[in-house]
Amino acid sequence: MCGIAGIINFYEPEPKEALLRRMLGLIRHRGPDAAGIYQDRIAGLGSVRLSILDLPGGNQPIHNEDQSIWIVYNGQVFNYPELRQDLEARGHQFYTKTDTEVLIHLYEEYGTGLFNKLNGQFAFALWDRNKETLLLGRDRLGIRPFFYYRVNGRLVFGSEIKAIFADPSVPRAVDYQNLSDIFTCWTPVGHGTTFRDIQQLNPGCYATFTREGLKCERYWALSFSDSGGLDRPLEEWIGELKDLLYDASKIRLRADVPVGAYLSGGLDSTYISSLIKRSFNNKLCTFSVSFTDGRFDEAPFQEKAVQSLGTEHRSIRCTEKNIGEVFPDVIWHAEVPILRTGPAPLFLLSKLVNENAFKVVLTGEGSDEIFAGYDIFKEDRMRRFWAKYPDSKWRPILFKKLYPDIFRSENSRSFAFLESFFKKGLSRVDLPGYSHMIRWENTRFSRTFFSDDLQRQVAKDGFEEQFASILPSDFMKWDPLSRAQYTEISLFLSDYLLSSQGDRVAMAHAVEGRYPFLDYRVVEFAAKVPAYYRLHVLRDKFILREAAKEIILPELANRPKQPYRAPTSRCFLGEKGDGYVQELLSERVLRESGYFHPGKVSKLVEKCQRQDGHLLSERESMALVGIISTQLLDHLFIKNFPPSPIQEPQNVKIFEG
Repeated sequence: MCGIAGIINFYEPEPKEALLRRMLGLIRHRGPDAAGIYQDRIAGLGSVRLSILDLPGGNQPIHNEDQSIWIVYNGQVFNYPELRQDLEARGHQFYTKTDTEVLIHLYEEYGTGLFNKLNGQFAFALWDRNKETLLLGRDRLGIRPFFYYRVNGRLVFGSEIKAIFADPSVPRAVDYQNLSDIFTCWTPVGHGTTFRDIQQLNPGCYATFTREGLKCERYWALSFSDSGGLDRPLEEWIGELKDLLYDASKIRLRADVPVGAYLSGGLDSTYISSLIKRSFNNKLCTFSVSFTDGRFDEAPFQEKAVQSLGTEHRSIRCTEKNIGEVFPDVIWHAEVPILRTGPAPLFLLSKLVNENAFKVVLTGEGSDEIFAGYDIFKEDRMRRFWAKYPDSKWRPILFKKLYPDIFRSENSRSFAFLESFFKKGLSRVDLPGYSHMIRWENTRFSRTFFSDDLQRQVAKDGFEEQFASILPSDFMKWDPLSRAQYTEISLFLSDYLLSSQGDRVAMAHAVEGRYPFLDYRVVEFAAKVPAYYRLHVLRDKFILREAAKEIILPELANRPKQPYRAPTSRCFLGEKGDGYVQELLSERVLRESGYFHPGKVSKLVEKCQRQDGHLLSERESMALVGIISTQLLDHLFIKNFPPSPIQEPQNVKIFEG
């Protein structure tokens, strides 16, 4: 795992080394082990390396035999030994033992057809000096990030946006429309980012940059078109899933350093940890985070999993104060406003992993998306069931069964609120975004805190139409569950879960996360599983739970999903809150930044302080976190972006072309 950066200028020659050093300095946390730069008249490529394979010999940039092709690369291709064997049989010669070099020879052999041969998580930039072509690529699910800024014949790119901002010619400004999208569905729609004119290479895409311009192409797209079309018994589906997860976990253990695992106490991480412990590694070290706030704590389940598996376990107990203290660091690494504090404990967890001298962990992320583990999928099914008889007094009672902890009493007012909440847009079942309408409507409340000026500059409506424009042509022919899962995967998985809660907080402490459930073979398999084996009536992840019976405790295999969440408002404005928040939310600073209405924010702050944060609704809590994170983003990236990194990489190896 690494951090990459680069400059391509077809327009006019420019000095590159000093700028590349600054760029690499700002992402040095991603690769503290080594650094290198390649430069010629047109191109400059830089890398900071987290050494995992071929520790002494795999430093980047890496080249082909005649040094006409150079690459900087962030990620892992897990099937690289098999690919290398085939390439050597075809006459290619290697000088390292890395998966990085495999990519160069695949390009020589197959051109842009190389992507279909890769099983991994990656983002890379490959410069073909003879053809004067830059090839950019990103993995199928967007596990690894890739950002760029382009003006005419010049392109600047990096693993993180801060590397691009190291170039003083790149303007730094928040994109208001994308900010509005984030305050609707947690992420921009499309290839934009929080910052104006900074783009990302979308998951499953590659791009070529030449004198003629930038051309993006899609090489992979998730499809549920074949879902439910195969008449196979459940036992066969389970058997295939077990085989796939076994191999997906096995190849993700390929490393020249120790590999650990996250263990939350839930089905997904326990399954992966159990598979590793039983089949591959009898000395597995696992890591977990627990909370002093019992509403979010899963420590009892983690302890049961550890006792059952017999792993060497390390854990960290997270307080509200901890979250408030590290939140500015989280936003510095996430580079996007967030509406929940969940990334902060994972930031602390990766620090624990780093302190225990681990660079790689396997995790259970992705299972909920591909096997329908979230309550939003149940909500969609129940709302569709209710919509067939919208006047029914019995069908909405199902929601009390889904959320018994929220509506424990028979209080008629509570039930009336529940019923009216889920009845919004009930009959609009033919809308492409029907499954997520309630969530989007709930999150939209946060936009009411926007300043009058910002409100005037963003589209008030049309989000659903914008979302519909990026959907596959046969989307509405899929079954409703598949449509709901695709929506969750395309909007939430890459740009939030795998970014703010994944790559960014892990790589902040030089830790690489690997995701067996997001092996593309497992994802494509899950998309073919009949909907009733993914969500069986209202039993989520049905096929995975059946597959897990033989290797994990029944009480963990059948445990209801507990969504991962962390404390919110009390981290910032309660008695344990942090002082920087008061400054960021002051009327003066709010007016200077211009994103939010000072009067409305003041009332929210007063309510939170009056109640010590206890009684803020979920909508109010999301709004508060979104406002604080946006203000932090403005403070860190717009007003006070560092003119130079605290420490540039030392002993940078320079290659001249």
